[in-house]
Amino acid sequence: MTDLFNQPDGRRDAPLTETEKLAWLQLFRSENIGPITFYRLVEYYGGAENALKALPELAKRGGRKKPLIAAKYETIEREYDALMNFGGRIITAACPEYPLALSAIDDAPPVISVIGDVSLMHKSCIGIVGARNASINGKKFTARLAEDLGKRKQVIVSGLARGIDTAAHQGALSSGTIAVIAGGINVIYPEENTGLYEQVKEQGLIIAESPFDQKPFAQSFPKRNRIVSGLSKGVVVVEATKRSGSLITARMAGEQGRDIYAIPGHPMDPRAAGPNHLIREGATLVRSCEDIMEGMMDFSGHAMREPYPPFIPLHPPVDIVADPPENAHDEIMDKLSFTPISVDVLLRSCHFNISVLQTVLLDLELAGRIKRLPGNRIQLLGDE
Repeated sequence: MTDLFNQPDGRRDAPLTETEKLAWLQLFRSENIGPITFYRLVEYYGGAENALKALPELAKRGGRKKPLIAAKYETIEREYDALMNFGGRIITAACPEYPLALSAIDDAPPVISVIGDVSLMHKSCIGIVGARNASINGKKFTARLAEDLGKRKQVIVSGLARGIDTAAHQGALSSGTIAVIAGGINVIYPEENTGLYEQVKEQGLIIAESPFDQKPFAQSFPKRNRIVSGLSKGVVVVEATKRSGSLITARMAGEQGRDIYAIPGHPMDPRAAGPNHLIREGATLVRSCEDIMEGMMDFSGHAMREPYPPFIPLHPPVDIVADPPENAHDEIMDKLSFTPISVDVLLRSCHFNISVLQTVLLDLELAGRIKRLPGNRIQLLGDE
């Protein structure tokens, strides 16, 4: 079984050319292109350049009323040049340096921007997340935990937010830390962490999925969180209220087959509600670094599927049909709702085979009528 978390230099021997990288970036930045659809397009059309040419017709077939226009090549060139001038670079899911652990999640980002020590992505990583308005004791405990895990050769991954994230990065600066940020790789949020950002950039690694210069918005943070958990063997939740985004990260970690750890707290403290709930639901209770290391002793990636290059047939291999039946789009749309449904359930409820279904779902996503969610689920967005 492949060890997803101790890879010397990634997973592939033939990196993309600069032209191919730009095509990947252009396709990924195009409207209505999520990671899962991206991989299906690249797989079916044999590359991003051919997929870009097919976008308008596929979106029209899915019922889009106005033309779908791919991201402008000039915009992509400017982003690429700005990133290079900043000292960063892009890594695609086809590159040797792309981390195996991240590639194993359903919606692995096809392209990430990085600056710093990329070797950290291929070491054993632990995610630490928690409240922004963390307690003094919570921050002290987090910094010490991160430092102790670093001494055990664990790389600490977090989101550079104030509070617990900040303490986690600070505790791991000397041993190795990765900051996954919600905006563009040059956009520091919150601004109060500018000094920490510079330290991580020099001593660790910064990763971003969003375009250069883009400020974070609400949907950026769950996307960031899936990368934090995707890079990690397990995720530690230190302090979190019932509605905290840290619990979303923990849920994503569970869906990705990662271990979940939680620091218990006093029942009267609202920031303890999240971790205490996770422990009640089966998360490992953490009192010290030792509890995490013991929980990881037998972890070798067996809970996750094998990683795959994105243009090798997906699991299971699915063909896209050139011309789905005329009524297929309407019939499948009738079965969707604003409540997410798994593709397996959808397949059982219609009389089309998997190839037709996946083709129609591809068309509908490009038309902006559905959204793909982790766990192979589909959600209706409605017409434009």
